[in-house]
Amino acid sequence: MASTETTTPGKDAGDLAGLEAGLDALETRQTGRTPFRQTLTQKILPPVVAVLLVLAAWQALVSFKIVDDPTKLPAPSDVWDVVHQAWLRGELLGYIWTSVSRGLSGFLLALVIGTPLGLLVARVRFVRAAIGPILSGLQSLPSVAWVPPAVIWLGLNNSMMYAVILLGAVPSIANGLVSGVDQVSPLYLRAGRTLGATGLKGTWHIVLPAALPGYVAGLKQGWAFSWRSLMAAEIIASFPDLGVGLGQLLENGRNASDMAMVFEAILLILIVGIAIDLLIFSPLERWVLRSRGLLVRS
Repeated sequence: MASTETTTPGKDAGDLAGLEAGLDALETRQTGRTPFRQTLTQKILPPVVAVLLVLAAWQALVSFKIVDDPTKLPAPSDVWDVVHQAWLRGELLGYIWTSVSRGLSGFLLALVIGTPLGLLVARVRFVRAAIGPILSGLQSLPSVAWVPPAVIWLGLNNSMMYAVILLGAVPSIANGLVSGVDQVSPLYLRAGRTLGATGLKGTWHIVLPAALPGYVAGLKQGWAFSWRSLMAAEIIASFPDLGVGLGQLLENGRNASDMAMVFEAILLILIVGIAIDLLIFSPLERWVLRSRGLLVRS
């Protein structure tokens, strides 16, 4: 007669504990510092190589006379000379600070307005039906379209700049939060109500944390709209009393037919946009993803 193998509760518990320990070990995050060589090869070298390739292609177009008109395409050295001279005159940081201070101030104001508006649209059906389509339409409307009416309404001043930024950024922030709230699992909401998290308490402790990925995506897009709206406003509504920001610098280069100055402004606008993303939004996005187990620290 074949023998049967019996299992004991203690053995089953031990096997289960071993399995859980193995799974925990697989999911354990490595909190040690990443080796510098790995950081260099994976994060620093790729963008540096890309920039060098672009500069090499740019220089080749000039050196081989593919574009032999310096009024259309200046050499990289000519652009560097313009940037260096602006630095020596003490004007370079002023250009950058004028635009960055406006952009960040306008974005923070848009954040204060767009967040409660997004929650209201996401949680109240009547409000969503009334202004949800309007927000989507405003998000697709080019921000440059708001510059002429803002100038007529508010005049050539910083208030006009902030109005254009708000009209460009608020719809993106609100729609990002609406999208994040729509993706919250109903199980979270039911569990929160069971635990007594209703009303504002439920919104603060359940809805907002669960909607963070969509909200952060909306913030990132909102900043992009803020920055582009500001550049459009500075280019069109150039006025001496407003100071010289990066948009005004670009317009001054166009008026003077100085392509080196035009490229200087374009590169500074690009560098500032990349720097803000790398210093603020990319770390915030990684933190949100890592806190949800969607991004494991390598």
